[in-house]
Amino acid sequence: MKNTARTGPSFSRDAARHTLTLFAPAKINLSLHVTGQRADGYHLLDSIVVFADNAGDRISASLENTDQFTLSGPFAEGLEVDAGNLVLKARDTLRSALNARDLPCPPVHIHLEKNLPIASGIGGGSADAAATLKVLTSLWNSGLPDPQLALSLGADVPMCLISQPLLARGIGEDVQLIKEFPAVSLVLVNPMKSVSTPAIFTALTNKTNPPIGSDLSDWLKALHSQRNDLQPPAEICVPEIATACAALMDFGAQLARMSGSGATCFGIFPSIHAARKAESQLVDRYPQWYVTATTTGASFDHIHQA
Repeated sequence: MKNTARTGPSFSRDAARHTLTLFAPAKINLSLHVTGQRADGYHLLDSIVVFADNAGDRISASLENTDQFTLSGPFAEGLEVDAGNLVLKARDTLRSALNARDLPCPPVHIHLEKNLPIASGIGGGSADAAATLKVLTSLWNSGLPDPQLALSLGADVPMCLISQPLLARGIGEDVQLIKEFPAVSLVLVNPMKSVSTPAIFTALTNKTNPPIGSDLSDWLKALHSQRNDLQPPAEICVPEIATACAALMDFGAQLARMSGSGATCFGIFPSIHAARKAESQLVDRYPQWYVTATTTGASFDHIHQA
């Protein structure tokens, strides 16, 4: 992936009155093949990835006298607010890189509106980290960092920096845009069960599966021939994953599958109207679940200034 450095908007020194806000879209793995394992333990993956238009978190930042981090949103409770949080890791890692180049990076107030379930297989933390990098490079008036810096924050962060339909290989560092991939209507469902990613990889019996093919001319047919290799062991750990996929099919999905390491599942629908109808039916049947209809295909590089 090439480093596409950009310069953000200019700010005066009284920019504490201005807040930059960026949407951090959910990342959906339409397919995920485990193709190998490196000597250092990292698993090699092939994955077709898209990003949701209206399902995601939101990052806001402004210049302040001291660093601050605040939270809101339906899934803010229980989220780490110390150095283990990916938003703070992104801030500190970027600041260290800029300090090494003698570039200014004054204190900031970052606010995370947490709308996605935590550790749910749709890249919430990685998307938050990527959005933090984008917002802070605009606020600090510096170019986007080297992709290796993003990769140091997590395998999914480089692709979340792009937030366009793509094919990801390796551990996430080998990213190729998929041109002319269509907008897709989806329903995301999470049964509100936590899944241990290490436990799923431990339970994975075959780690040398065939890669994803390159022919996506009939994308839906191609997806039907693909899979998520992490889904079978995840269903053993959390049987509700299979229930969620079955429910999506019951309400008209053309394809239902788990995203990432779960437990969020998605259903592909022929239209957003059909997706919203299924969303309503699923909410009625499973009122305790996270359920949302969305589409994919938009670009998320627009930063709002207040």
